[in-house]
Amino acid sequence: MGVGDLADYPWDAVAPYAARAKAHPGGLVDLSIGSPVDPTPAVVRDALSAATDAHAYPLTVGTPALREAVVDWYARRRGVVGLTPDQVLPTIGSKELVALLPTLLDLGPGDIVVHPRAAYPTYEVGARVAGATPLAADDPADWPDGTKLVWINSPGNPDGRVWDAAALRIAVARARELGAVLAGDECYAELGWESPWDAEPIPSVLDARVAGADVTGILSVYSLSKQSNLAGYRAAFLAGDPVLVARLLAARKHLGLMLPGPVQAAMVAALGDDSHVAAQKELYRARRGILKPALEAAGFRVDRSEAGLYLWATEGREAWDSLARLADLGILAGPGVFYGPFFPQHVRLSLTATDERIAAAAERLRGASRTA
Repeated sequence: MGVGDLADYPWDAVAPYAARAKAHPGGLVDLSIGSPVDPTPAVVRDALSAATDAHAYPLTVGTPALREAVVDWYARRRGVVGLTPDQVLPTIGSKELVALLPTLLDLGPGDIVVHPRAAYPTYEVGARVAGATPLAADDPADWPDGTKLVWINSPGNPDGRVWDAAALRIAVARARELGAVLAGDECYAELGWESPWDAEPIPSVLDARVAGADVTGILSVYSLSKQSNLAGYRAAFLAGDPVLVARLLAARKHLGLMLPGPVQAAMVAALGDDSHVAAQKELYRARRGILKPALEAAGFRVDRSEAGLYLWATEGREAWDSLARLADLGILAGPGVFYGPFFPQHVRLSLTATDERIAAAAERLRGASRTA
């Protein structure tokens, strides 16, 4: 399959519902896409500004300061100790890495790429671009021979599922039986809401409880878009098996996939400052605390959603019908069918809206529950 064979970007199908929601007298509340709305922290913007004399080519491998910052962050925030700078690599956002990893691993026809059943579509797209076969399967027992890459998304997008250390350990063992690379997409790991993830770190695939001291065949992928409001910076990184990291580095050098120098400096600042992450999490916690009960009062059931930026909800009917009902309230959501064929009655609502817009959505939902 070539790039020209890819389907149209699915969000085009939401356009009529967006128009319907915009017609609401109180204006649109767009909860369909998880793009940050809060300011980028000053400590990050200052670091970016100070690094704008970027006359030389940046290092594909990342500056020594950035690689050390990533190593320190894994130890401090994720409980992953023992990493070294040669085990980390910056990426131009995490989406390009998700899309390109099958290609960079030289996968192709006959190779299987496993991804979650409720999944961001880029996992499937990346497999198809490489000519490999995507397979949606959550249970490691369902991962077949021929699997060469397994994507774990924890916390999940769209469903907010968290894999605990025991579940991840089973996944790693199965991937190793198959001779597959296991990649953990962990971009929402700082945003745990429900017990125990409101009080303890969400496990990484690099956690010693998962694979011991041996990270062979394992990669962790992380983005600063969510925790630090850096979506526009395209600031992300991977870490894990040093042999795989070296292989990816060599390919990325040839392809010119290097993160701009000022962004690397901004990442160092973001990774070293925990206070802005805690403040941002509290903003999302408050928005979730307003939106979730209002959604439930309006007749929706919220499934999983124990971590991350989304509420994964259903009212027991087709997602497009729910989308229409919400649009009549001026609220735009994302239909579950965008995240695979297994959840035709779910919608995804993002917490990435201002306090005022979240409050407006909650008030409209409560009004709908009173008139139902």
